[in-house]
Amino acid sequence: MTTSQYIPESQLIINDDGTCFHLHLRPEQIAHKIMLVGDIGRVPMVAAHFDTIECDITSREFHTITGSYRGKRITVVSTGIGCDNVDIVLNELDALVNIDFQTRLVKADTTSLEIVRVGTCGGLQPEAPVGSFICSVKSIGFDGVLNFYAHRNQVCDLDLEQAFLHHMRWTGNTGMAHPYVVHADAELMERMAGDDMVRGITIASCGFYGPQGRKLRLDLADPDQNKKIESFCHQRLRIVNYEMESSAVAGLSALMGHRAVTCCLVVANRVAETAFTSYKNTIDNLIVRVLDRL
Repeated sequence: MTTSQYIPESQLIINDDGTCFHLHLRPEQIAHKIMLVGDIGRVPMVAAHFDTIECDITSREFHTITGSYRGKRITVVSTGIGCDNVDIVLNELDALVNIDFQTRLVKADTTSLEIVRVGTCGGLQPEAPVGSFICSVKSIGFDGVLNFYAHRNQVCDLDLEQAFLHHMRWTGNTGMAHPYVVHADAELMERMAGDDMVRGITIASCGFYGPQGRKLRLDLADPDQNKKIESFCHQRLRIVNYEMESSAVAGLSALMGHRAVTCCLVVANRVAETAFTSYKNTIDNLIVRVLDRL
């Protein structure tokens, strides 16, 4: 991007009321500290901890509340499920702070947002039992979103990508989407993880069933997928969980100059074959922990 770049109407759609197309937000309505949640119902759960609320806006599956928490201005936004929705949310949040909506020019001085995704996940290792919190050191994207953007290699861990492909035996013409690997922001990850979250590699899957190795009526293309994933280790890091948004959050943020990390509550452990459905109080504990550390 160049500072003189003009963004045409077809590339950035601005509604008649001056808001961005999907989120229906105006630039002044978002804070520089952002919490992303998948579940639209989790937005009021986060906002219940705010001391004050500035705005409360809902559009489609995107619900946004901006307010203050212990003197910090914070925005919580629901993305819905999947990296395709994250592509919408991240691009529009970035546009709100880094494109002048009046002139349609990229601003000369860009703003870096601090972004934390908070959600649920499936554990893949014994050290990630149900009820535990995971902070993603790196995310492997099965979704392919970042592959549509230039310079993706500059923010990706190419060595880990190749090691993972080789381990999975997905090299060559297997028909599988080419995964990408992105680091979380190091300082933000350390701040969020503290000494009470499991650290490891997260897979952001492009689906909930087959892409995560679940078999219902349809057979799987790679029946041994999860066994191979569970045995993968790179530079002493193992893949500890599945979720569905972290790779696009980390990858797009890195390309745009934002700082991002994902923190998740384990609600199912695939190794132990256990599930945790009554997790509302526990996810609230994670929300408060992240709010305190933002």
